[in-house]
Amino acid sequence: MRIAQQLILSLLAVFVFAMGVSRPAICADRTVTPLKIGFIMVGPVADKGWNYAHDQGRKFTESKLKGQVVTTVAENIPESAEVERVMEKMIAQGNKLIFATSYGYLEPALRVAKRHPDVTIMHCGRDNPHPMKNVGSYGIDFGDHYFPTYASGIVAGNMTRKGKIGYVAAHPVPPLLLAMNAFCMGARSVNPKAEVQVVWTNNWSDPATEAEAAKALIDQGSDVVAAHMDSTVTVVQTAEKHHVYSAGYHADIHELAPKGWLTGERWDFGPLYVNITKSLLAGTWKSGNIPHGVNDGYGKLSSFGQAVPQTVRQQAAAKLLELQTGKLILFKGPMKDRDGKVRIPAGKILNNDELGRVDWAVAGIKGSLPKH
Repeated sequence: MRIAQQLILSLLAVFVFAMGVSRPAICADRTVTPLKIGFIMVGPVADKGWNYAHDQGRKFTESKLKGQVVTTVAENIPESAEVERVMEKMIAQGNKLIFATSYGYLEPALRVAKRHPDVTIMHCGRDNPHPMKNVGSYGIDFGDHYFPTYASGIVAGNMTRKGKIGYVAAHPVPPLLLAMNAFCMGARSVNPKAEVQVVWTNNWSDPATEAEAAKALIDQGSDVVAAHMDSTVTVVQTAEKHHVYSAGYHADIHELAPKGWLTGERWDFGPLYVNITKSLLAGTWKSGNIPHGVNDGYGKLSSFGQAVPQTVRQQAAAKLLELQTGKLILFKGPMKDRDGKVRIPAGKILNNDELGRVDWAVAGIKGSLPKH
């Protein structure tokens, strides 16, 4: 009897030990498959500009959600039927979340999303006018994305000796017009006679045209040149070559112009991408527009160049803080455009939607203003 009892106890011990060993294996079988995420860029990720900023956000997401996500990126995809083909390919490869990062990707994204209701697509740059359950947007926060550009304008207004500032920009769409207006207002707040001469390239990325435009502005007397397109590298380096100051956009590229760099605006998309991805993983994601701007922590003032005096740095930083706290409001009435037409009546402050429809230029801006 005693032997039988010992045998039973031994068998129970083996069974308990086996259960303990096998349990981790069961958990391992239940390991969640990483979420596949596709990023589509209109230009190269090495452009040190718009696409670079998004790719830095992609890398940040992978590092913060290690093991939970796997990302891929498609570069140099034009705003045409090509982006639709790339999205379809990404979906066929198992991507369940796609970030379409260029302004003109919205319409193709909507068509693809309609065919694949199980795939979530996030579009950057425009509010989605046709809400769909699996399409969201992370549009520019028109209420504050221009804050650093105003501060950048303050620096430019202080640093120009001739009062002539060149401005090379891609397309006359609301985000760019709003930033350009804020830049000019910042410059004229410290230098009332300053003028901002704008040249449109009509392309998000065209280095040859950008270099030509910057050189033409310099030849016409501009001693500061600012830029706003996918990558401001060409304009900034052209300014450096011709010994004039420069201001950039999307990314901090002070190292490319050690003598002439003033400052600019840069994006930090990493935390935004992590938050969106976490919501999808947790099952709490909902279609809608997520604004990204300065007060959300995604838009920031770039570093100051070595040529910028400490007093000017302090002045620009102080005004940026006033904008962030609401002490200073730029787009409030009464305000006229450069042609003398009242655009904002007395007592009126433009809201986000109204700021997103700005199609006019403030006093001090020179050059053509195409309607399309």
